[in-house]
Amino acid sequence: MNEQWMTFANEIKNLYEKDFVPLHEPTFDETEIDYVTDCVRSGWVSSVGKYVDRFEQELAIFTGVKRAVAVVNGTAALHIALKVAGVQANDEVFMPSLTFIATANAAMYLQAIPHFVDVSEQTLGLDPLKLEAYINEIAYIQDGQLINRKTKRIIKAVVPMHTFGHPVELDSLVDICRRYHLALVEDAAESLGSYYKGKHTGSFGITAALSFNGNKIMTTGGGGAILTNDDKIADYAKYITTTAKIPHRWDYEHDEVGYNYRMPNLNAALGCAQLQKVKPFVSRKRELYEIYSGLIENIKGVKLFKEPINSSSNYWLQTLLIDDTYNRDEILDFLNENGVMSRPIWTPMHELNPFKDMPQSDLSVTMQLKRKVINIPSTPFKKG
Repeated sequence: MNEQWMTFANEIKNLYEKDFVPLHEPTFDETEIDYVTDCVRSGWVSSVGKYVDRFEQELAIFTGVKRAVAVVNGTAALHIALKVAGVQANDEVFMPSLTFIATANAAMYLQAIPHFVDVSEQTLGLDPLKLEAYINEIAYIQDGQLINRKTKRIIKAVVPMHTFGHPVELDSLVDICRRYHLALVEDAAESLGSYYKGKHTGSFGITAALSFNGNKIMTTGGGGAILTNDDKIADYAKYITTTAKIPHRWDYEHDEVGYNYRMPNLNAALGCAQLQKVKPFVSRKRELYEIYSGLIENIKGVKLFKEPINSSSNYWLQTLLIDDTYNRDEILDFLNENGVMSRPIWTPMHELNPFKDMPQSDLSVTMQLKRKVINIPSTPFKKG
């Protein structure tokens, strides 16, 4: 690698004042310690307690939805978000191949079929134009349902994923779902604090899923949430994520198969503290984008991915796009060896053994981005 890349690596280490800079770290202060300590002293540390209720209420307000249901992780949130949106065994679900494996796994948990479609270079997420053209090629509407011509299976839902926090083109996807009888279930795991046309991601579909893993913009340690504007859906999601237990003072009655997915009160206490800081975290991440833009100006064939039009992104992970003059893995080797933790985008789902035989559209943009994308350190920080 040339001197420009060495300078880039050193500037990142100087920026964070570290010899090794992780990709993304959680940021805590005394507020988290106070809330978690209070929770421990209360004795209510499992799935019941004041912090769970408080976190759900404050999260709903922050994201602009009617209801939020806190669960153990983002994958569990997406599993239940799909289930309560009506996805059943043998249904097909449109989703990007360029996503984290949880998106596809959640459909498989329901014995549904991931159906991979291509993404847009402008958003890194589902491409509405390509999706609609593909629908018209491979499917037809019958009795209010979209049917795959080849498999004869119902295509039930679309799951856009807001890649690295950047919103997809939601207006077009909402319209496609309406016209083709598809449920819109947003994988908003990475996009807390991101907005499309002034409206928070995760508030456009029937349901949505958030993640609060330790590397997300805010964390509950492990955790996730289901978002919805439908009270009946929220009530059902809350019910089946607490083992489908019928409320009773002492008896154990369960009237369907449920899931032990509820977020513990201890995690929710951490979440209440972290949620207060999401706006400043986003502000500092947006500042980081501007700093990185200046750092790469002199490196030919490299650009920093900018939020799509009509969007305000949380810039969860800063993203380099390299041209074909570079070998992605050589850059990754160089940066990691020189103290700057960097990662490629995920291996596309259709290339993984569990999903290689699933239906798919043309995925040419997906494969191009696989070669071009590199994530660099993105922890929010205070300048000076």
